[in-house]
Amino acid sequence: MYPDELTIPMRKDLTEAGFTELTSVEEVENTMKSQEGTTLMVVNSVCGCAAGTARPGVKKSLEGDKKPSNLITVFAGVHGEATNKAREYMLPYPRSSPSLALFKDGELVHVVERHHIEGRSAEMIAGHLKEVYAEFC
Repeated sequence: MYPDELTIPMRKDLTEAGFTELTSVEEVENTMKSQEGTTLMVVNSVCGCAAGTARPGVKKSLEGDKKPSNLITVFAGVHGEATNKAREYMLPYPRSSPSLALFKDGELVHVVERHHIEGRSAEMIAGHLKEVYAEFC
């Protein structure tokens, strides 16, 4: 567990952009059962690539006309049980923090793993996500 004073600004980075933070297994299950349309799930983390490119890239990707209907996030290292439950919906992909997953009507249609985030700019991540949104949203 990371201290709140460290993680609150990182969590707010997404919630202030319109993401709903899921903090319990029940919240994840209920949210995933009730989602219609497209849902972007962000597994947030304290690492540098989350701060430097993943979160900024995700936020930039939402500036276009095509975007997911629902925005949700869990925070690895803070809400462990919720994050583990969220990762079950991302199987067969391995655990990855940060990571991004797009669901359409509850079905996993695209995943961006940490190794797709590291070494890429926020603009590259946003561009990639916009292409994914154009196909599925």
